[in-house]
Amino acid sequence: MTRGTSMKSSSVFGGVRKYLWWAVDQHGNVLDILIQSKRDGKAATRFFRTLLKKQGHTPRVLITDKLRSYQLAHRKTMSATEHRHNTYLNNRCENSHQPTRQREHAMKGFRAVGSAQRFLASFSRISPHFRPPQHRMTATDHRTELATRLQVWDQVTEQSLTA
Repeated sequence: MTRGTSMKSSSVFGGVRKYLWWAVDQHGNVLDILIQSKRDGKAATRFFRTLLKKQGHTPRVLITDKLRSYQLAHRKTMSATEHRHNTYLNNRCENSHQPTRQREHAMKGFRAVGSAQRFLASFSRISPHFRPPQHRMTATDHRTELATRLQVWDQVTEQSLTA
């Protein structure tokens, strides 16, 4: 079974602060993103339930930051799952969030919650395709891998334009 990691961070939409709930697997792949207006136990429970529905199985281990809302949600939704919360265990999720923050900055912030939710859902799936694990390969292998991925992307987008 996979290990699930989740976190939250905040963004401002039209002057109103919203929270991005983030779930990442053990390989750093984004599983789900949800934008909510609160970060209490009820919101965390809702996020965990939608995550479990989409995944279809419970994770072996749940790693979160030290937000107390996670403990309540963990007890309500997946009490059989081991829950670890520590300052440094959450790094994989924190690092997977950086490309989204960079993209948000380039777009000069998100304007509306609905459009941001749609964008983040697709961006989190597409973005890893163009970011091969650079630390695990040589520079030559990285260039070849990136060229291959760009060719695949060109083929996929070409087919979608002709269809």
